[in-house]
Amino acid sequence: MKAILFDAPGGPEVLRYGDAPDPQPAEGELLVRVRATAVNRADTLQRRGNYAPPPGASPILGLELAGEVVQPAGPWQTGDRVMAVVTGGGYAELATVPAGMAMRIPDRFSFEQAAAIPEVFLTAYLNLFTLGKLSAGETALIHAGASGVGTAAIQLAHAAGAQVIATAGAPEKVAFCRDLGASLAINYKQEDFAERVLAFTASHGADVVLDFVGAPYWNANLRAIATNGRLMLIGMLGGSRGELDLGPIMAKRITVTGTTLRRTPLPEKIALTQAFVAFAMPRFEQGELRPIVDSIYPLHTATEAHRRMEANHNIGKIVLVVA
Repeated sequence: MKAILFDAPGGPEVLRYGDAPDPQPAEGELLVRVRATAVNRADTLQRRGNYAPPPGASPILGLELAGEVVQPAGPWQTGDRVMAVVTGGGYAELATVPAGMAMRIPDRFSFEQAAAIPEVFLTAYLNLFTLGKLSAGETALIHAGASGVGTAAIQLAHAAGAQVIATAGAPEKVAFCRDLGASLAINYKQEDFAERVLAFTASHGADVVLDFVGAPYWNANLRAIATNGRLMLIGMLGGSRGELDLGPIMAKRITVTGTTLRRTPLPEKIALTQAFVAFAMPRFEQGELRPIVDSIYPLHTATEAHRRMEANHNIGKIVLVVA
């Protein structure tokens, strides 16, 4: 099969389009003909040698896919259109998927649209609801609101009846966050987001904070968060080290949780997938939720897709068409 490969860590230029062995599904796994996949920050980190795949995972990049079943397992049949999160291998013509992780693609979505759903929507659902316990009437602060996970999180929180505040770094991205359902969108390059959050919520703060940045946002997040708030750390784009003040955590009874979907045990990921399907699929069918596709590239031009992500030009997902 054809796949995107790299021989040594480095910049986008190390990626190459070449031949790789066909994957062999284990018991309970589907073999899927991949029609589209999408770029995630984790892919760029793995390409640079900073995010090794977990034991047993494919070394090929790609954490999500959309395609057709060619070797079925469980309830699935040959030819079924499925989308899924995978631990690796999405940047290829064929990939294996645990049967319990596969989700049926709504008829109204193309493979390109479907590929923009699994990783970001499941990550957002896990952190907002399963771990963050966000409920209707609460306030969610979502950083990087125009990113893949950010655009998914804004929609999910809004659909659940929460008030959404988002941050972004460009006027067009701020406007897009409002269009998706954010009650307040803040340009973090021009304003102190903690002050804006407190003013907007009458000093209550955000009940759940979804943060991709890490250390540079730590103190401002603790100012912006509500008493009994939940701070969900899902990225460290700005770095992982800094001065730590434990006082606000104790004074506000804040819960801090860090997680990565990729290393979540399979039974938990299957349970997460089932909960997400029950919540989100009817909303996708009705148009209340939608995948946000920024741009589409052929698989062999993955280098250019990675460059676009690393330049932070995208709003939503960068999709790769495989076949």
